[in-house]
Amino acid sequence: MSAADVRAVIEAARGFDPAAALALRLAAVAGLRRAELAALRWDDLDRGRLRVDRSACAVRGDDEPIVVDAPTKTANRRVIQLDQRTVTEIKRLHDQRAQVSPYMFSLTTGPANPDRIGWWWQRAREHSGIDQRWRLHDLRHWTATTAITSGHDVRTVAGRLGHANPAMTLRVYAHAVEGADQALAAALGSMLDDVGT
Repeated sequence: MSAADVRAVIEAARGFDPAAALALRLAAVAGLRRAELAALRWDDLDRGRLRVDRSACAVRGDDEPIVVDAPTKTANRRVIQLDQRTVTEIKRLHDQRAQVSPYMFSLTTGPANPDRIGWWWQRAREHSGIDQRWRLHDLRHWTATTAITSGHDVRTVAGRLGHANPAMTLRVYAHAVEGADQALAAALGSMLDDVGT
């Protein structure tokens, strides 16, 4: 998935719901999973840092599923620094919708159903014209791959994704590390080639 694809799908989501655009932007800039997005609360944002310590889980109810807070996939708490535009978009949506729910993407007093986030993705993907094979989870992969190939250290990327151990990040994103190493080899070689010419 390219950065142009990510921008296109976020803009397509903005066309039908600013909350959908924000959810997809957070998936891309923070590498959040669908269930983590669904459980985000307004008070999880503090001075540009987003606390991620729970996810939304649909459990079987009498008539329909009931959505409850659950631990994240790894049961770890992480705090992620956000860029200023994402913070501004959260504050703008907060001003419009905080009276509806304590959760960013819910229309009830409980967390949003993760399927709501998935539906936003499907609709935005269709409207954006990007390849239909891309999944919502591919925004998380885009985050990791882009961060690693841009030269950010694996420990920071692992923390952002909520991986307890950077070795997990290395296993999953070995292709990105290899690509970054190729770029580094070319850069170092180029510097030596310039010496003595």
